[in-house]
Amino acid sequence: MATKKICVFPGDGIGPEVVREALAVLGTVEKISGTCRFETEKDLLGGASYDVHGVPMTDRALALARASDAILLGAVGGPKWDVLPFEVRPERGLLTLRRELGLFANLRPAVVFTPLVDASPLRRELVEGIDLMVVRELTGGIYFGEPRGVKTIDGVETGTNTEVYTRPEIERVARMAFDLARKRTGKITSVDKSNVLESSVLWRKVVSEVGAKEYPDVALSHMLVDNCAMQLIRNPRQFDVMVTTNLFGDILTDEASMITGSIGMLPSASLGGKAGLFEPIHGSAPDITGRGVANPLATILSVAMMLKYGFDMPAEAAWIEGAVERVLAEGYRTGDIHREGEGKRVGTTEMGDRVRDAVQKLSQKR
Repeated sequence: MATKKICVFPGDGIGPEVVREALAVLGTVEKISGTCRFETEKDLLGGASYDVHGVPMTDRALALARASDAILLGAVGGPKWDVLPFEVRPERGLLTLRRELGLFANLRPAVVFTPLVDASPLRRELVEGIDLMVVRELTGGIYFGEPRGVKTIDGVETGTNTEVYTRPEIERVARMAFDLARKRTGKITSVDKSNVLESSVLWRKVVSEVGAKEYPDVALSHMLVDNCAMQLIRNPRQFDVMVTTNLFGDILTDEASMITGSIGMLPSASLGGKAGLFEPIHGSAPDITGRGVANPLATILSVAMMLKYGFDMPAEAAWIEGAVERVLAEGYRTGDIHREGEGKRVGTTEMGDRVRDAVQKLSQKR
């Protein structure tokens, strides 16, 4: 039996609560599948690490991540740490982890589960059947470019961030996106701001060249980011795979999350290095921490992405995805996706229990 080592960073806020449920689902998959053993080891990241060690990520935590086959993360950050110097805020630990592990591509699916069609703020006919994938470049762009910082220049306090992309950075994330598009509908949209930004001029040029030379069977279109933000609401069905920069991807995927009904439903996978990083796209939600009401489904679905993209276990990933669909179809809802008078409102633990039970039932139909 194969063994996979998983580094677990529960993180801050609701992170430990949703990670607990996701690991329990993974444990159920392990027992049923019988083909792979999962070894997990936990460490601190983000604000939790700062509170204990004075840094958002220790050398030991980074070494553990490097020695693992995959990393599962809950969430980092929160108002508690907003007063800290920028270089030791919780988010710096996550950014460093992405950079040090070479995780240059962030896959963020936005899927509208049939039972949640009416939870979307958009009309049913706009969102029914939506299944799109945003590929966000993750280790370049304005989040990492130099120079950066806040300085006083000629007596004026000035904040600076630099948007920088190189050809190799664009080529590698474009190839990953084209590969995904080829396996899906054969359609990809590249999103930039090439009418204003020189970095986007290069982005569009390189993506076009990669598509023409290496993926002639994939239909490529380009869209400016402001138009894309509008089109996501106006007609989200026109998109399948989208590839874009670090900053634009961060913003557009949060917008896409609302199409699905709640940001608590969206998982993600960060790929490119030896080990992938799998995490929900939601934050630490300090306002509901410890109340047992957080939605664990995004983290559970992140485990499904780990199985699919990290461990090449698509059948087991499908059990989890099917289980989530089934539980939602049975009417179970956490507070963020619950509508008055519809379904049964449940907490974090019960939702996790329901998903595990559904995994058991679906696996028996193999």
